[in-house]
Amino acid sequence: MKEKGESNLTNHMHLKAPQAMIFDMDGTLFETDTLLIGVHERIFATLREEKLYMEPTPPVEKLLGCLGMLLHDIWNQVMPDSSKAARDRADELMLQYELEGLEAGEGSLYPHVEATLKTLKAQGMKLFVASNGLEHYVKGVAQHKGIKPLFDGLYSAGEYETATKVDLVARLLKDHAIESAWMIGDRSSDVEAGKGNGLAVVGCAYAVYGRKEELAGADALISDFRELLTLSNGETASDSSEESNR
Repeated sequence: MKEKGESNLTNHMHLKAPQAMIFDMDGTLFETDTLLIGVHERIFATLREEKLYMEPTPPVEKLLGCLGMLLHDIWNQVMPDSSKAARDRADELMLQYELEGLEAGEGSLYPHVEATLKTLKAQGMKLFVASNGLEHYVKGVAQHKGIKPLFDGLYSAGEYETATKVDLVARLLKDHAIESAWMIGDRSSDVEAGKGNGLAVVGCAYAVYGRKEELAGADALISDFRELLTLSNGETASDSSEESNR
């Protein structure tokens, strides 16, 4: 186990500062379980009330473990014995209950996300989100958590109807004429999206939803969001201002 303050950065000496940083949302910027645990219970309570799914509620860990997948694939994993009507209704309920929760102030960003993004933005870094989530959810998180103005673009599979995150990131890069970028995320889909577009990949090892082996192809791992500053300009997390620690 590492001592407090010891960096978990690995294989990063060759990373060149990029023109842009592209972030996944769930498990990277947003600590999704702080919102999703309550949403999960409400979804299955409603499905039972509507007689669409009468099986016991699947463990929320099963849903959290699917974060990063397209929504269609999530429900096939979480309730494989369900009807199409149940899965379609679950899609509707998830978005409804997530937005209601966000409006009520539920859910949290990971520590130091907002301050670090502000620092990167002030340094001239272009910032984007690329998520396999629904459009209104991705934009809702950014809006309600106060970070939407920091981004040059919020891209979601729900809005652009892309089949893979590789395709979504490719569209983002083309739309904004980005020549060099880092893909930053916690799941294998993020590694694939980065590598599939010739980008360096920074894996977020602080997230708990995926398996560690999913980040095996990343060029660097971070255990604290502030370590992005270390990678981009040599500043260490311990050098961050007192404001950044809040």
